[in-house]
Amino acid sequence: MKVIFLAAGTLAMQLFSAVTCAADNSKQHLGGYHASSHAGSVSVSSDDQGRAKNQAHADSHAPIGVMGDHMHQAGEWMVSYRPMYMSMKGNQNGGTSLSPEQVITQPNRFAMPPNLRVVPTEMTMSMHMLGVMYAPSDRVTLMGMTQYVEKEMDHITFQGMSGTTRLGNFTTKTSGIGDTSLSALIKLGPAWHAQVGVSLPTGDIKQTDTVLTPMGTNPTLRLPYMMQLGSGTYDALLGATYNRVARPAKSNFGWGGQWRSTLRLGENSEDYTFGDEHRLTGWISYSFSRALSVSTRLEWLNRENIDGIDAVIMAPVQTADPDRQGLDRLDFGLGLNWLLPKQQHRLSMELSMPLTEHMDGPQMKTDYQIVLGWQYSP
Repeated sequence: MKVIFLAAGTLAMQLFSAVTCAADNSKQHLGGYHASSHAGSVSVSSDDQGRAKNQAHADSHAPIGVMGDHMHQAGEWMVSYRPMYMSMKGNQNGGTSLSPEQVITQPNRFAMPPNLRVVPTEMTMSMHMLGVMYAPSDRVTLMGMTQYVEKEMDHITFQGMSGTTRLGNFTTKTSGIGDTSLSALIKLGPAWHAQVGVSLPTGDIKQTDTVLTPMGTNPTLRLPYMMQLGSGTYDALLGATYNRVARPAKSNFGWGGQWRSTLRLGENSEDYTFGDEHRLTGWISYSFSRALSVSTRLEWLNRENIDGIDAVIMAPVQTADPDRQGLDRLDFGLGLNWLLPKQQHRLSMELSMPLTEHMDGPQMKTDYQIVLGWQYSP
């Protein structure tokens, strides 16, 4: 976490210093800035496709938090690294915030004790995502991504079968390889492309750690669903993206949108299926120059509850309940894209936080998320 925040601070200082330089030199760039082949989007108007092949532009990529946002020209390839950090704090039922003492008035689906007795209070998740893209033709770009995941969750345990006496605190941790995705981006028309892909179940779903029970014991148990590293199923990835790049000769504004869904294909080895996820996002960017742009973005997320149950995950805590996983959330994000000199390296960052959030039963509230990015294409 400290490494991610240090990198974020360093990148922010570099990007904001570049804003000043870009503003001073913006007139030089408005007349047309030609560069060599790069990791830019081909999502431009048909009139501009010939020129786009030899031009670089900061906002030819969407904000870094958007995946599968751009395509490449035939023969181009790109590698990327995205570190992501997410923080969750406190609890909420529907749209109402709950204290730990209010959470334990909620029923426990596993019968005994009758109410919840363990309450998660804070969770952090770090993801290190490595990606590669290659275009065998102008109409198709292939994309693969793998990730290393680290999760940590703090809890309060209440003593005995009832009452509000706090017995103590404990923390659980998991880490390892997450799921891997393989996709094809298919050009549909000027500025439009579709995504068709699959997520491979390379992340473990049997992670364990030591917990503090209401009776004061410390067994090692299989952790609840949100602390596992993968879905355990093959999942279909479907989406469509529109990305309109700013053209400084006419306007410094660009915009785009994306629909993306993860559809679970069957049941995993532990007899459950994570809920489908649907994301709808739109963004507006402003280019100070061809090398630097800022963006603002809205994203709506719908996640369904888990179908089935892992018979080994049974504890008086909300995260162990498959029917307390669904949510609807609207996020707001601010981002920066910086295309470095020679147009081979691109640095990006985006900070987002929820505007509204509605939970199916008590769940942890999202605090914020930050995504950094480095992308390279020769």
